[in-house]
Amino acid sequence: MKKLVMGLTAAIAFATAFTAMAAMDEESIRERIKPVGSVCVEGEDCGSASAAAASGPRDPEELYTSVCAACHTSGALGAPKIGDAADWSARMGKGLDQVIANAINGVNAMPAKGTCGTCSDDDITNAVQYMVDNSK
Repeated sequence: MKKLVMGLTAAIAFATAFTAMAAMDEESIRERIKPVGSVCVEGEDCGSASAAAASGPRDPEELYTSVCAACHTSGALGAPKIGDAADWSARMGKGLDQVIANAINGVNAMPAKGTCGTCSDDDITNAVQYMVDNSK
């Protein structure tokens, strides 16, 4: 039994060493250590990120569906529900400008821009207006 365990251990060690040696070529190493992301600084050409931003404002309904609906349909974490006039009228007492500022900067449990890091302030403004208009 001891010989069997030692034999299996040696076989596993050999297979591991062989696999490690096989993957030591320069291309494999580059693939394993390449960055998982990149940072795009405003004003620099960043490929598709800048192309998306340059394409103009997003459709408010599409933006609502893709970003806002997760909380504003169910009222998660106290978010005002779309279609619920009472939820929105309480917030609108502070004025639309304040509601938009809260959406852009974050308020209570809502993070800035509702986690839409690629949204412009105009996109957020239009999405808020869409929700308000559909909650009267």
